[in-house]
Amino acid sequence: MINLNLALSADFRLWEFVVSTTADQNGIKNLPNEIEVAHLRLLCQKILQPARKALGPLKITSGFRSEKLNKLVGGAANSDHRLGYAADIIPYEVETRKLAEWVVANCRKFDQVILEFGTLKNPNWIHLSVAPANRKQILRATYKNKKVIYQPVKI
Repeated sequence: MINLNLALSADFRLWEFVVSTTADQNGIKNLPNEIEVAHLRLLCQKILQPARKALGPLKITSGFRSEKLNKLVGGAANSDHRLGYAADIIPYEVETRKLAEWVVANCRKFDQVILEFGTLKNPNWIHLSVAPANRKQILRATYKNKKVIYQPVKI
């Protein structure tokens, strides 16, 4: 049995990354394996914990997603959420865009920073990921003709 109170870093616990109303409502067990937990720990150590220390508390709106949950929410089959490399975040004490700007300026190892929906100045949330490629992609997600479009942006 997995310990949901497992510390991934000083301020982040595993339960924050697996809680999902959608999973609960659909009887889906949204639990990572040991490798996926290690990826979540890496995400916390490389990006989330340093960002929290600098900017204050962060709310994880979507973290790890099991295969079933990912399909149900319409996630990409190769989503970094599936592997524990990504989380969608809203900061409590600063504007959402400030989180993206801070990560780009201060984190050497990130794969993607995606300003999701809303406006470029005020996105609804920020998708942050670490992955072996560390592509340092900075993107904006918008809808066009009912499809999600990702475009490179500078911040």
